[in-house]
Amino acid sequence: MVTRREFLDTLAAGAAGLAISSSAKSYGQIMGANERLNFAIIGLNSRAYAHLSGLKANKAAARVTHVCDVESNILAKFADATQRAMGEAPAAVKDFRKILELKSVDAVTIATPDHWHAPMAIAALQAGKHVYVEKPCSHNPGEGALLVRAQQKYGKLVQMGTQQRSSPHTIDIIGKIHSGLIGRPYFAKCWYNNTRKSIGVGKPAPVPATLDWDLWQGPAPRQPYKDNVQPYNWHWFRIWGTGETLNNGTHEVDVCRWALGVDYPNRVTATGGRYAFKDDWQFYDTLITSFEYPDSMIAWESTSCQGMRYFNRGRGSIIEGTHGTVLIDRDGYEIYDLDGKKTSEFKVGGHSSTADLVGADSMTDLHFANFIAGIRNGEKLNAPVSVGNVAVTMLQLSNIAWFVHRELNLDPADGQIQHDAEAMSMWNRTYERGWEPRI
Repeated sequence: MVTRREFLDTLAAGAAGLAISSSAKSYGQIMGANERLNFAIIGLNSRAYAHLSGLKANKAAARVTHVCDVESNILAKFADATQRAMGEAPAAVKDFRKILELKSVDAVTIATPDHWHAPMAIAALQAGKHVYVEKPCSHNPGEGALLVRAQQKYGKLVQMGTQQRSSPHTIDIIGKIHSGLIGRPYFAKCWYNNTRKSIGVGKPAPVPATLDWDLWQGPAPRQPYKDNVQPYNWHWFRIWGTGETLNNGTHEVDVCRWALGVDYPNRVTATGGRYAFKDDWQFYDTLITSFEYPDSMIAWESTSCQGMRYFNRGRGSIIEGTHGTVLIDRDGYEIYDLDGKKTSEFKVGGHSSTADLVGADSMTDLHFANFIAGIRNGEKLNAPVSVGNVAVTMLQLSNIAWFVHRELNLDPADGQIQHDAEAMSMWNRTYERGWEPRI
């Protein structure tokens, strides 16, 4: 098998693009005629359907020429869905590296497991592609910093999938907060509640004939296949996933950081545990974490296996200031005075869903519209990776604080852990030999 390093060496040597199918050639020809961007969607479970919806909503400016997954049945299913949605049959590809070799592909969207996000995005940038990458943009802080540097070096756009950054009502209320609506904002609290079930204890099992388990693992050190990992439970294993903090906390912590106008904190603490079940789950199911700044604070609470809602919402953010409070969720916002009396509200008309977003949603459609406009017209991205990576790194640091069971002191310039060698050793990860991301 060709490693990532060997593949990038080939690219650097100027290898000719590989024609995956005759249709790929025709896509390149059509692109020149009407200036539609050619997209490839990589990783076709769950969020990929929202990516497809986002591209369908922007069909006048974009087409899906390629779809890619290491599982053949999922690949075939999604290719069929893409043809129905877009009116054109995409080329179906197992190995993303073949897509990166194609000059006709302008941009890739990445909805793979977390351990693939940064290495794949970096490889795409090195191949001259624009990138839309799901949150979290990295598996660990070192990767996130490397991805930010890669974007700056190679000059292509990278939008992170924190789609609430493109929500009109969120943009509106954050602007009002910054203009003094609630005085000086100084405390933000956000939360996430769900009723996830036990993942049990995995048993060794034959790799399904439909799955390329080696390529699925990619940059992660090799593990034997077990029956409780795919297609979703990888989130709860440290070698591939990042826990509920990065799975869902990224969204609301990013909103809180945005509202307070802060970047990296001075200190982070995290307390909690795996309380609801005893199984293979390697993270907490209950967590309270705090990020402290010189004159403000963000708190995030998660109950992954207990559905008791806060403020009658499965997720959301409260921003408190010297003159009042704002409650923000995906369905709108509410404004309160200093005594807690509601003075105003705005509702989109949907609902604040705890469930993981899978299909169409208007925020993602708008987020893709912003990404496409950035590529075509130079529009400023709503969630460039340099911005998105801050909340991602903060939550990865809260994971580290939980792993080492102590408070972390940080350099607020870049989030690096100070005076704690054990914790700082978790800034990076070990890679499968030959798959280390480099720029």
